[in-house]
Amino acid sequence: MLTLKSVPAFSDLVARQLTISVPCLSTRNYRRYSNKSSDKFDIAVIGGGIVGAAAARELVLRHPQLKVALLEKENRFASHQSGNNSGVLHAGIYYKPGTLKAKLCVQGMDLAYKYYDEKGIKYAKCGKLIVATERSEVPRLLDLYDRGLKNGAKDIQLLDSKGIREIEPLCRGLQALWSPHTGIVDYAEVARSYVKDFVTSGGKSYVSFEVKKFIEAESAEYPVIISDEKTLSISAKYVLTCCGLHSDTIAVLTGCPEEPKIIPFRGEYLYLVPSKSHLAKTNIYPVPDPRFPFLGVHITPTVHGRVILGPNAILAYSKEGYKYSDVNLKELKDVLAFSGFRKLAMKYASFGVKEMSRSIFIPLQIKQIQKYIQEITSADVERGPAGVRAQAMGKDGSLIEDFVFDSKPGASAIGSRVLHCRNAPSPGATSSLAIAKMIADKMEEQFKFKLG
Repeated sequence: MLTLKSVPAFSDLVARQLTISVPCLSTRNYRRYSNKSSDKFDIAVIGGGIVGAAAARELVLRHPQLKVALLEKENRFASHQSGNNSGVLHAGIYYKPGTLKAKLCVQGMDLAYKYYDEKGIKYAKCGKLIVATERSEVPRLLDLYDRGLKNGAKDIQLLDSKGIREIEPLCRGLQALWSPHTGIVDYAEVARSYVKDFVTSGGKSYVSFEVKKFIEAESAEYPVIISDEKTLSISAKYVLTCCGLHSDTIAVLTGCPEEPKIIPFRGEYLYLVPSKSHLAKTNIYPVPDPRFPFLGVHITPTVHGRVILGPNAILAYSKEGYKYSDVNLKELKDVLAFSGFRKLAMKYASFGVKEMSRSIFIPLQIKQIQKYIQEITSADVERGPAGVRAQAMGKDGSLIEDFVFDSKPGASAIGSRVLHCRNAPSPGATSSLAIAKMIADKMEEQFKFKLG
């Protein structure tokens, strides 16, 4: 079992592989300001999702002498991506060998299971079948198997149709890749546990604190004032942002570039009705198709006893657009004006139309599911939850799949004190403890914390 002390040197990984965006040079978004009454912190972490909470926890555990704050704009933690997902704990199969995503996923999974055992967090190692249902998918499945081996995914194996049925009796396929260590958990519960650890270890948490402005303070010791422009403000020596869906918006407030741009994609799930939950015991995933930008629908049991089917992938009309009726005209106009999104939309127009159709007409979604389990019919499902994915995108329409940080973002009093985590893609939740170690290493290297 991998322990915190036995994780390979993350600083080495960071030095080799972090994507660094261009320096933040603008000062138009902040002004010099005196605020003697605000709370003062050595570090302020903005964003109370699973990555921000894990990073705040890691920082306060490493540096108990430092005052650390965790700021969340909602009235509870893990309100968005961290609390609205399929809850799958990934083993590290899909990702390109040598990338941070691949390394952090494998390391993060071991750290996660160890943490869940220590904290008594409910999880299940129900495994995952990645199933080829057509001959054309078999070569891609074999490539995935090779990729998983290179990444160090544990105990994966190839199965024939008989082997598939031994694990999941109703599942049909020509071949499958079996990952026995893939699991399921409630990531909102995990994030709340991180926050509890953080507070117990001396950190201070804030909710309903929506950051609207960074202000340069007169104090040389606490040069950054973080304000909601209403009633709340704090002063900090250093700032880390892990803002998910709003990461580009927050970065721009400190003068950083808009890119990578965050495009919100809604993923809608169906539930199997409770009386049909016995139809699937393990995760059943498709073989990724390189012609399309997203993975496709899959079958996932949850730790709460329900089975979810999906998700699709359609443009959300706001960054928190969980329903068609959730529309933010300013945010939607901003997305449609972005050249990268327009290029992506043109390239994948037919894919987008199909996804929209499956969103509206449940039988079309079920047709995809029946490739794996024919016994599931439209009568066996009901509409379920939805999540919104923060998809980082470049101006050329490319989907940015690895980590992006703004490092050393300028020489101003504010710019030189802020590190932005601009993109922490899936499997960010699985990897959260490993990502937190990487971020803490990066902050120590950049800001030269005094240890004592």
